[in-house]
Amino acid sequence: MNKAVILAGGQGKRMKADMPKPLFKVLGEPMLEWVISACENSEISDICIIKGFRGEMIDEYLSGRYETALQAERLGTGHAVQQAIPFLEKDTDGNTLVLCGDAPFIDSETINQSLMLHEQNNNSVTVITAELENPSGYGRIIRSKNGISGIVEQKDATQEQRNIKEVNSGAYWFRTADLISLLGKLENNNAQKEYYLTDTISIAISEGKNAGAYKSSNPDIIKGANNRKDLLELNTYARNMVIEKHLENGVEFVCTDGIIIERDVEIGVGTQILPSTVLRKGTKIGENCIIGSNTVIEGCTVGDNVIMNNVQAYGSVIESNSEIGPYVHIRPESRICEGAKISDFVEIKNSTIGRKTAVAHLVYIGDSDIGKKANIGAGTVTVNFDGISKSRCTVGDYAFIGSNTNLIAPVNLGKAAYTAAGTTITRDIPDYALAIGRGELKIKEGYTRKKLNK
Repeated sequence: MNKAVILAGGQGKRMKADMPKPLFKVLGEPMLEWVISACENSEISDICIIKGFRGEMIDEYLSGRYETALQAERLGTGHAVQQAIPFLEKDTDGNTLVLCGDAPFIDSETINQSLMLHEQNNNSVTVITAELENPSGYGRIIRSKNGISGIVEQKDATQEQRNIKEVNSGAYWFRTADLISLLGKLENNNAQKEYYLTDTISIAISEGKNAGAYKSSNPDIIKGANNRKDLLELNTYARNMVIEKHLENGVEFVCTDGIIIERDVEIGVGTQILPSTVLRKGTKIGENCIIGSNTVIEGCTVGDNVIMNNVQAYGSVIESNSEIGPYVHIRPESRICEGAKISDFVEIKNSTIGRKTAVAHLVYIGDSDIGKKANIGAGTVTVNFDGISKSRCTVGDYAFIGSNTNLIAPVNLGKAAYTAAGTTITRDIPDYALAIGRGELKIKEGYTRKKLNK
């Protein structure tokens, strides 16, 4: 079985934050998750994460999904992989992929193609490389007739070697049994007194084993973040990459200012995304919609021909031909049925709004089921919480709820039931009934004249 070891123990001091660097987010997901996803997309499910600084945060994030190993001291990349030896020894057949947890743009094609070359050439180790126009700062790949002869760091390179544009990505394939053996032979006889994973190449060659290099067609596998500026650049690059994908798929952007779309979001052909719109994980949007401006959608399924203007929606379903906004908050577990209209300053929570129902402005609907073609007047509130527990309200098809009606849950309003403006409903209303709950109007003439004279 093929395995993966992901190095995620870095502190990232220049980030100026008390958390492991691989947990910093790119497009809403930790860099570590991008790397894990690349492994999963390559059908590598046996993964060990090497943790270090604030390792408990790595454990908390993973929630037991994958095995972890602790690098208690930061003694180099080779030392980090050594912590995975018990994990590797569980199954020494097959190959092991070593990746950096803070290099988010490794892709499954690169992983699969490099493994193919690794196995075809019967390599002990295969370095994954990329070619950069400006390779400054990276270790250069020194190739030989049969593969590679080593990796030279820039500070140790000759001028001729510095002209080489092929560089080490920090990702490697190893035969698992060979990796265990090579790790045991690493030495720290260098100025930093660290154990370098790159030294496994020269050791393997000295033992007559094959060492090779696979040059990825994706130079972005090199990209990482050492500080906040780098992280911003990663986010900017990823943001543009995702927008370009949607442009190719027929999505319209009149201006991309402030638009953030996380990488698993699906958007149908002909949909227009307006500025300052954020589409987060788990969101699926249908065709020919208008989304934005200033809209946040997370974990929602949105149908076709939907208009959402200045809306925040979470964990809900918005069916086709609905019109929502501006200034609407749709909280989790809600369903806006086909053709419904939700106007300004409305909050909906854990509720169903029926087909072609209109919910006017300044309304709160919580824990309720509203039928089709109903009208909910301005200022209506479902009073769903009594201080101890929450209860539901039901409003029938074709009902008309007058302005400033309070529905004290649990109550059921029947089919085509009406409420007069300003009514407070405390018990069920039968079909076709009108409920009026106003107090007696009293008028005291001349009252304000006396008040103003004082």
